[in-house]
Amino acid sequence: MKLIRFLDGDRACLGVVDANGQDVHPLAEEPTADLVPLIEAWMAGHRSAVAGTGDQVRQLRDLELLAPISAPRRNIICVGKNYREHADEFSRSGFDGSSTATDAVPKHPIFFTKPATSVIGPGGAIDPHSELTDSVDYEAELAVIIGRGGRGIKAKDVPAHIWGYTLINDITARDLQKRHTQWFLGKSLDTFCPMGPWVATADEVDLATLTIECRVNGELRQQARVTDLIFDIPTLVAALSAGITLQPGDIIATGTPVGVGIGFDPPRFLREGDVVSVSAEGLGTLTNHVTAPLR
Repeated sequence: MKLIRFLDGDRACLGVVDANGQDVHPLAEEPTADLVPLIEAWMAGHRSAVAGTGDQVRQLRDLELLAPISAPRRNIICVGKNYREHADEFSRSGFDGSSTATDAVPKHPIFFTKPATSVIGPGGAIDPHSELTDSVDYEAELAVIIGRGGRGIKAKDVPAHIWGYTLINDITARDLQKRHTQWFLGKSLDTFCPMGPWVATADEVDLATLTIECRVNGELRQQARVTDLIFDIPTLVAALSAGITLQPGDIIATGTPVGVGIGFDPPRFLREGDVVSVSAEGLGTLTNHVTAPLR
């Protein structure tokens, strides 16, 4: 099942995207536009709570989409340097000012977070924050959505705790990332976490063949299979939950492949007017443009 959040007038609504990828059925019963209670109901076996009604059919192309989880209850958890070739390009770039910079390929997963205030939806404008940075970069990522929480989750049990997947663009101010010798600030500016266009339940996503791609102004920049992750999803969830209780609705971005802007010589950072698209089979295309807001 694929679920979206969209605007109907000034009201946020939830809907089910049909198998054809074009029709949207608003939820039959919608006590809230918050997706997390529906995730909890689904994991508890109440799948009828996530059922579209045939009474109304909307066209996906006509809807103004929102981030599927626009106000996460906690920070988005992210993983750094989790594709080997990207780890190498980042190490060569000179922008890695973190304590892990001596290890091109990490020995253990590197975790950081992005605040909920950084989340925007499909079609939302990425603020280049030109008063703060001149090195805004893109990072296409697969994000895991936790459905059943817990602590001390074993790797073999992780699939039972995953509800679904979505796409994230981990926008990054590379100069801030390097200057502050950690990654939170450079990755957490407002609008720096585009998410969507929808969430797909885990049964709809084949991780064995899933390929993540990123295009800038139509030019293919990133392309890699999820099977190329250094630390796979069960390893990531097990490492996180070893001492942290994960909760339904937690979002884990799994890392980005080779081909980011700092990997080019000279670097190819995002500029105002650029259009960035992240895509994957079954997860749609997340497209955002770089536009400075009126201040």
